[in-house]
Amino acid sequence: MLVLSRKKNESIVINGDITVVVVEIRGDKVRLGIESPKEVMPHRREVYEAIRRMNEEKETAD
Repeated sequence: MLVLSRKKNESIVINGDITVVVVEIRGDKVRLGIESPKEVMPHRREVYEAIRRMNEEKETAD
């Protein structure tokens, strides 16, 4: 895993077309802004895992 340090309003670029910006830092929480192409859907990990489980359940039901 690559670990980077960023300050408020600093960003990282992924693959040339995804930008992650540190929007706000409050205590132990960080707010991130993500700019990406429409075909790339960023999700929080827990949301991604729930979507993946639902898709797996749907596939086994078919």
